[in-house]
Amino acid sequence: MTNARTKLAEVDPVWEQICKEATGVVANEPLLGGLAHSSVLHHPTLERALAYRVSLKLASGEMSEQILREISDEAYAASPELGQAARADLVAINERDPACHRLLQPLLFFKGFQAVQAYRIGHWLWQNGRHDMAFFFQMRVSEMFGIDIHPAARIGQGLMIDHAHSIVIGETAVVGNNVSMLHSVTLGGTGKEDGDRHPKIGNGVLIGAGAKVLGNIEVGDCSRIAAGSVVLHDVPARKTVAGVPAKIIGDSGCEQPSVTMDQLLGGTD
Repeated sequence: MTNARTKLAEVDPVWEQICKEATGVVANEPLLGGLAHSSVLHHPTLERALAYRVSLKLASGEMSEQILREISDEAYAASPELGQAARADLVAINERDPACHRLLQPLLFFKGFQAVQAYRIGHWLWQNGRHDMAFFFQMRVSEMFGIDIHPAARIGQGLMIDHAHSIVIGETAVVGNNVSMLHSVTLGGTGKEDGDRHPKIGNGVLIGAGAKVLGNIEVGDCSRIAAGSVVLHDVPARKTVAGVPAKIIGDSGCEQPSVTMDQLLGGTD
C-alpha cells in the first residue's frame, strides 16, 4: 500500500494530496467520514470522484444520479483534458483564494468549482453533438449553483470563481487560461443579435465583483476590470479599466492580476 501511494504521488500529486486531506477529515471530524469516503476515498482517481460529485449534485426526478454518472464517466474517459482542467482549477483556487486552505475544499464545498466542472462535461456533450443533454446540464447547474454558463462557451484551464454567485457566461464567450472572476460577473451580449456576440477574455485577466462585460469585444491578456464596471469596448492587454462605462485608468499594476488578486486601483500607473 505504501508503494502504491508513493507511485500515485509521483503520477498524480493533486489527487494524492486530496486523499491525504480526506483521511484527515475522517480522523478530525468523524461525522463527515461518510462524506469523505463517498466523495474521495472510495474512488481510484480524481476523475471518478468528480463524476460522482457532479452526478450527485445535478440529479433530479427528471434524471437519475446513475445516468448522470455514466455520462460523466464517459466524458472523462473520452477527454483527458477534462481531468487536466479540473486539476488546474483546483490548484488555482488553492493558490488565489485566501479562504481556501486545502485542495479538498473546492471538491467538497465550493459551488464555483463544482459548477465549472459540470459545465466542462456539458461543453464536452455540446462538442459531441449532444446539445439537448448539454442544455440539461446547463439548466441543472443554474438551478443548483446559481451559475449560468452556456455549454457552447469556451473556458480555459486554471479558472477561479470566488464566491461564485450569479455568474452568467454567454454562448459565444471565450475565457482564456488562468482567469479569476468574482461573484455577479456577466459575460453577455448587448441585444437580440445572433452569431458571435459575447466577450473574449484573454489569459491572466482579473474581473471584479459585479462587472458586466458586454458584446463581441476583446479583453487583453493580464488586464484588470474593476468591480461594478460595465465594459462595452475592447480592453488592451495589461491595462486596468473602471467605471460605467468603463475607461482605461492605468496599467494592470502587475504581471498577472488573476494570480495576485489585487483589486485596489491605487497601484495603477
